Formats: sequence, structure tokens, C-alpha cells
Amino acid sequence: MVKEKPNSIRIYDSEGYRRRAACICVKNDLEDEVLLVTSSRRPDSWIVPGGGVEPEEEPAVTALREVREEAGVLGQLGRCLGIFEHTVVQQNVEHKHRTQVWVMRVTEELPEWEDSRSIGRKRKWFSIPEALLQLAQHKPVQRSYLHSLHNTNPRRNNSSMPLAQYPLSPMAPIQLVNNSGSSPHFNKHS
Repeated sequence: MVKEKPNSIRIYDSEGYRRRAACICVKNDLEDEVLLVTSSRRPDSWIVPGGGVEPEEEPAVTALREVREEAGVLGQLGRCLGIFEHTVVQQNVEHKHRTQVWVMRVTEELPEWEDSRSIGRKRKWFSIPEALLQLAQHKPVQRSYLHSLHNTNPRRNNSSMPLAQYPLSPMAPIQLVNNSGSSPHFNKHS
């Protein structure tokens, strides 16, 4: 379950999925390291920075805003990895999410940022295998983002280690809805 910020309005599409956006933050074109942040609910666990789309906000803008707030980094938005669906049932309530994920090349790491001050959130660079292991512990659904990152990088050396040895967790079924760079149209419901 996602922790909500005060006064936030949840935006849903016409199928009842909560609209979210996130970024896989990378250092360079090899995309062999990614930046993760500590979870607001479990500070000993690492996650991909992202959050809910606000009213009248484009998902790409959400992704950049969330990365600045949660990870304290700025950068250049790159290709869209797709829209990932995820459903969680907690206390007999179904929570459905559609998260549009981009690649962002980090150009600046701020010494202090909103979530570092307000909740003590931390950020850390991980190799892809390390990030896959970290995400498996708390957010296995986000491992699929890294698989898409690896599979869609046009600059990746073909001799690189395949990610097949790090399969997606069967406990976190994911469906890739759209793997194009275009933004799909969503209806907003609060």
C-alpha cells in the first residue's frame, strides 16, 4: 500500500486503476546503476521513486516531481518503459495501480531534499543485480521496471550478463500494458 501525503487527491482511470508515475534513475547511458530510495513505511527497505498523478498533471511531470521530492535528484527524462499494472489486496480491499515508468539520467544530486528533511528518506546507487535483490524484499513488482530497462536499452553491450538469472517473482504478477513512448489517455476520477 502506498503512503499518502496530506491533502493529496487520488486520480483513477476509467477502469478504476490509480494513476501513478515513476522514474528509473540512471547515471549514464550504460544504465548499469540505478538510484533507489528508502520506503516511507519501511525505512530499511528500498524502492523506485514514484507516486500518484495529481489533478491536471501529466504523468511525465509527476515522475519528475516525485523523483525530486523522494530522491532529491534532477535530470533528463528519457524513454518511457511502459505502463505497469499491479493489484494488491489488503484487509479484503483491492488496490489497483497503473504506473507509467520513465528512464531519467540524473544530472544533479541535491544535498538536501523534501523527503530527506521531513521523513529522513535516504537514496543510494545500486548495480542492477543489487537493485533486483533489494526490490525483491519489499517491492517485487518494481523488478519488472528493471527488466524493461535492461531489455530496451539500445546502448547495452550484447556481451552483458542477461537478467534471466533474476526472474520476476511469481508472487507479484505484472502486466505491461503499453510499451510505447506516447502517453495514453486516462479519464480522471477522484
